[in-house]
Amino acid sequence: MPRVPLLSLRGITKHYGVVRALDAVDLQVERGQVLGLVGDSGAGKSTLVKVVSATAPADAGRAEWQGRPVVLRRPADAQRLGIATVHQDQSLVDRLDTVANLYLGRELRRFGVLREIEMEKRSSALLKRLSISLPSVRTPVGTFTMDQRQAVSIARAVLTEPDLIVLDEPATGLTVEQTVRVLGLIRRLRDEGRAVIVVSHNLDDVQAVADRIAVLRLGRNNGLFEARYTSQEQLAAAISGGHPLAVTLQRSLLPRDLPEHEAVEAAHRYLPAHAGVGGDWYDVIPLSGARVALVVGDVVGHGLHAAATMGRLRTAVRNFAMLDLPPDELLTHLDEVVAQIDEEETAGGREGAIIGATCLYAIYDPVTRRCQLARAGHLPLVLVRPDGTVDIPDTPTGPPLGLRGLPFTTVELDIPEGSRLVLYTDGLVESRTEDIDVGLDRLRAALAHPGRTPEQTCRNVLDAMLPTDSGDDVALLVARTRAVPADRTAEWSVPSDPSAVAAVRAAATAQLRRWGLEELETGTELILSELVTNAIRYGAAPVAVRLLYGRTLICQVADASSTSPRVRLAAATDEGGRGLFLVGQIAQRWGTRYTEDGKVIWAEQKLP
Repeated sequence: MPRVPLLSLRGITKHYGVVRALDAVDLQVERGQVLGLVGDSGAGKSTLVKVVSATAPADAGRAEWQGRPVVLRRPADAQRLGIATVHQDQSLVDRLDTVANLYLGRELRRFGVLREIEMEKRSSALLKRLSISLPSVRTPVGTFTMDQRQAVSIARAVLTEPDLIVLDEPATGLTVEQTVRVLGLIRRLRDEGRAVIVVSHNLDDVQAVADRIAVLRLGRNNGLFEARYTSQEQLAAAISGGHPLAVTLQRSLLPRDLPEHEAVEAAHRYLPAHAGVGGDWYDVIPLSGARVALVVGDVVGHGLHAAATMGRLRTAVRNFAMLDLPPDELLTHLDEVVAQIDEEETAGGREGAIIGATCLYAIYDPVTRRCQLARAGHLPLVLVRPDGTVDIPDTPTGPPLGLRGLPFTTVELDIPEGSRLVLYTDGLVESRTEDIDVGLDRLRAALAHPGRTPEQTCRNVLDAMLPTDSGDDVALLVARTRAVPADRTAEWSVPSDPSAVAAVRAAATAQLRRWGLEELETGTELILSELVTNAIRYGAAPVAVRLLYGRTLICQVADASSTSPRVRLAAATDEGGRGLFLVGQIAQRWGTRYTEDGKVIWAEQKLP
């Protein structure tokens, strides 16, 4: 199952009079994670802190706590969930000592008498656990240094054992040495498994402690970055709105969110090099018959030209995928596209800009649990079996894209349910100082852990593999395979006799009733009547029918002919020619897929 965020905010909007301080802001933070929140003055950071702490409830949007909808209308709502906030003003009473400040408003009493010794004992234990060093727990906090005061404020928040701590400008006014101590305390909170949101204007501090950094600009989301692999220039550009054109283009051309699919659970990462964005890309493309295509590619170079070329290739792959081409044929067509781009560049006078590109294209079928793949000069797919065993299947490499005329080879692999398919670009494993085999061995070691989700796998691989000064961009795609249960499919062989159509309809109707899909009986009968009749009349034996009950109801009719049906507009006096038109009206979508043995005509219907 995908990892559920501790706190998830979606579409948060907040007005102060006619001023919109927050405009449909999204925010997520997980346990054991430090999320940095940055932006210019007026970006909405303080308002978002107030929404999280419920001191200023949102006007619109929704909040979820561990996947459950919650209401944040009053501070008590946040406290009840386990949210504690340390505001910039610290709210300490200078004349009181540490123990009194920690327990202010929540003193321990027995029979109305303060339990001074117990509070002091618990305070000392808490400070020791957090490695906070103070002159004495009985010294007034007004005599403490700024970092000591901040540490007391944080300890006061931790006293209630919250799951999420929000720190508003925790290092403001501190010296470098004091800042280091406070950042160390934040890391210890993360190590205890707490989620921490750090709001700060200081990018050095945020990058030193955060796992991810969310940028707000003018009350809106303006980027979510992996802190370890993001330069300050990229953050500054997001904060100011001055994105380099290449960054803007790259973000618009890569998938924003991967589609949910019954065949796989997927997670991804794209990390630009410090030299700027490049041409690495990835995609997950739904195909017919509940199958899915997994793609990763790499265009040589950095900057606007590489990003634009990447976008052209990704679009081409999606278009070819809609034709249901096998991997080797798809790469052959993509090879021609790259060759044409090369010719255009040369004709335009860009002699030194010959495109170099690689690609791996894989198709996974959750019914057969088999994966077809081919690669064009790209690094091999890595297979992580459910028990954590890591394999790099021996698959033909194929030439890089753009050389024209050289063949590609499709191989087929059996994939156990629950395996992870890992696709990546060379920036993940290649280094100027190491042989690529060393990088692949390190990748094997990082993946050799059973039970991890795709999201956890992405995070752990990047933590284990990447240097902080990566010279090449990285694309990483991890897909955990699923399988369609046997009781969700039904198959029949059909004799080459028109009278067999009625028997197929009856068998399909009975199966739909077993699945509780009586509402789809009429449409399914019509679809099967048309497709099976066409297969018997115009196709070739053997003819087979499959029903697949997943996110949609899929009807598939296979035969040994390569002749494809087509929709035509029947004249008013024609007796036939309307069948496929009706199929198109009933089905959500339909099409033809060619196989080594012939073809498959398929049609999908929405579930009631």
